[in-house]
Amino acid sequence: MIADPSPAALLDDMVPPTLAPRTRTIFITDYDLAVDIGFHDFEIGNPQRLLVSVEVWLDEAAFAASDDADSAWNYDHLRTDIRRIATERRYNLQETLARAIYAMIAARHGVVALTVSTRKPDIYPDCAGVGVSLSSR
Repeated sequence: MIADPSPAALLDDMVPPTLAPRTRTIFITDYDLAVDIGFHDFEIGNPQRLLVSVEVWLDEAAFAASDDADSAWNYDHLRTDIRRIATERRYNLQETLARAIYAMIAARHGVVALTVSTRKPDIYPDCAGVGVSLSSR
């Protein structure tokens, strides 16, 4: 019996060199968390919705080349770590929380670039959100 070729092998055989992937990205978009954040008196002690998005550019070795879960980044762990950081304490500023998430992800093996953004979606009725973004790109 012939084994199915890996996705990487399929790319190697079918994609011309000029179209070979140059970047490898994983992402979580608009992770909806209740976070005790804000410096106004009415915000302190009253968790509010905060949407967290991350884009993680990986080197080739850190991006799964086979259909094996052990070779891939685990989104569950990434979500759990973001939730832990966001809820383990209160924050006055989105900037502080974004920096903490950024540092946690940037320290992981294989990360070559990173964007972390946070936004409060319920602040102004005429805005989809207000927030901050940190990026190495």
